[in-house]
Amino acid sequence: MAKEPEKVTFRDRVRQIGVAFSFTRKHDKLLFLWLALGVLVPLGIGLGLAAYFDNWLVFAPLAVVTAIIGGLLVFGRRVTKATFAEVEGKPGAAVAIVQNMRGQWRVTPAVAFTPQQDMVHRVVGRPGVILLIEGAAPRLKNMIVQEKKRINRVASDTPIYEVVLGDGEGEIPIRKLQSHFVKMPRNITARQVNVIEERLSALGARPPVPQGPLPKNARPPKMKMQRR
Repeated sequence: MAKEPEKVTFRDRVRQIGVAFSFTRKHDKLLFLWLALGVLVPLGIGLGLAAYFDNWLVFAPLAVVTAIIGGLLVFGRRVTKATFAEVEGKPGAAVAIVQNMRGQWRVTPAVAFTPQQDMVHRVVGRPGVILLIEGAAPRLKNMIVQEKKRINRVASDTPIYEVVLGDGEGEIPIRKLQSHFVKMPRNITARQVNVIEERLSALGARPPVPQGPLPKNARPPKMKMQRR
């Protein structure tokens, strides 16, 4: 029987928030300022409305709830920014981001790479097939051409996009990768995503090389020497 997932207790939640806070504070020196603004601005507006309308019973609780929500939203954004700052520049960081995105994204890491750790990752999603490039694109030029040929063998009518990570012209910063993917057009259906991914996976699959000694029936027969 499958084990039931363990329930997360309130103490576990508090511990997770504490870890996230400590992590974010190391990368974000303005964390306290942003949190203060996220809490105090909606709280001040709510209390101001309560005083203006002389209705503390309604606006005071509303101000407190809004302040808590504002603080959590600001904290979540700062955690996300700190996470991007932590993984930026590390090989394979883009794969982790796409794999954790909502939606139908099929990621195959490092379909091509160089000794300098330049990588091409293949992503199949509603826009089509996306070649996600980490590192120096010129060094990967020939590999990208070969990968496009492989894709066209099984999905010739599917759009193919190249997304180069970086801060240069025509490149996408890793902190904007998620929003860039979300804004891409939806060219194929969810069913086509699965079909194309299955075809590409089958195309890339190679039969394993047999290991160990050959079975008896596969060994060549011994030649008997004829005596004269």
